[in-house]
Amino acid sequence: MARTKEFDPDAALQAALELFWRRGYEATSLSDLVEHLGIGRASLYATFGSKHELYLKALERYDRAGLPQIVRELSRPGPALPAVRAVVRRYASEAADEQLRLTGCMVTNTAAELAPHDPAAARQVERNWDQLEAVLHSTLVRAQAQGELSADRDPLTLARMLLVLLQGLRVVGKASSDPARVRDAAEQALALLD
Repeated sequence: MARTKEFDPDAALQAALELFWRRGYEATSLSDLVEHLGIGRASLYATFGSKHELYLKALERYDRAGLPQIVRELSRPGPALPAVRAVVRRYASEAADEQLRLTGCMVTNTAAELAPHDPAAARQVERNWDQLEAVLHSTLVRAQAQGELSADRDPLTLARMLLVLLQGLRVVGKASSDPARVRDAAEQALALLD
């Protein structure tokens, strides 16, 4: 007769996500996970596989929670450029916030820590960036069609610039205690949309 799980796998995955997000992959030991999740090592392996598999599942969960919010913000009917500006300013504000900046963005953290030598992590980071770039691109195409963005501007290259800016804001915000640095950079980049 099979034993039933004595813990909620969904809650455990969320707890793992929070720990990895706060500490990073390398700084989170298997013992840390067992203690933080409140489950035994055998249960952790049986449910999630290795630490690496658990990290990738946590990263996927993080991505599924965050990206739809940005898609909603950028897909609202009406003028498109104010929505783009609002997203960029929100990223800058979060990157400058004393509490939020320390954890940063789990996708950005993964890009810096794991993607250079971990193909599975790199694929998840690229998938997130591809999706973010696509929604920025479609929003800028809409802005151009609505006359908000000059016809001589290339929506794809602008979307790529904004993607790099958003990721850069997360990195610089995490390491810098000067909130003006990220806010000024965001505003200068937004001026390119005028």
